[in-house]
Amino acid sequence: MPSVHRLLLLALSVLCTGVFAQEAVIRKNLAERLPNLPPIDEVRPTPMRGLFEVRVNQTDIFYTDAQGNHIIQGSMFDTRARVDLTEQRLQQLTAVAFKDLPLKDAFKVVRGNGRRQMAVFSDPNCGFCKRFEQDLLTIDNVTVHVFLYPILGADSVAKSVHIWCAKDREKAYMDWMLNSITPPTASCDTAPLERNVAFGRKHRINGTPASFFVDGTRMPGAVGADQIARKLAEAKQP
Repeated sequence: MPSVHRLLLLALSVLCTGVFAQEAVIRKNLAERLPNLPPIDEVRPTPMRGLFEVRVNQTDIFYTDAQGNHIIQGSMFDTRARVDLTEQRLQQLTAVAFKDLPLKDAFKVVRGNGRRQMAVFSDPNCGFCKRFEQDLLTIDNVTVHVFLYPILGADSVAKSVHIWCAKDREKAYMDWMLNSITPPTASCDTAPLERNVAFGRKHRINGTPASFFVDGTRMPGAVGADQIARKLAEAKQP
């Protein structure tokens, strides 16, 4: 009589074979029916029976049935756990290890003992970024690594250059973000700003502000000080 272990292995093998077969069908049908669809990076089952996640362009997600007959764009919610599963999945896909952030291309704003760390990608002409900096003033004992990320036009680039090339980057940045004091004209090597933009494009930083924490998670948008404080408390500091 087969052992329980062998039965479990057999069941798992059958299940995996079925999933792989369905993935092949989905890939084939979608490629044939939607010729303009980007190459599919991944197909995987979702918690909803018969529904599959399809991922393209690294982080673009939609859903389909086992035959690829229909597609759905939007968010999937777990009503019992009250969790946006799509957003949860996107956070996994876009997570960046803090050690992989190119901190040499940022400058520091240190408050208190600076023990806790976070990073923010900020455009000088982003109104939400200015509001975010106001909220960050209430957070103590933190080092904020500021990546200038000029994506809102030529003036954003110019202001970023003047801030980055200033003798005191932190002062020039905070004067502008908090008090609208235009940074003095300055020039220097701006390759770090170009690298920031390239890094952001690679990691799908599509808006500002975008915050990163030492546990690898990111938080888009100008969230309130209470959320930032909670996240800093949750994230295990190095």
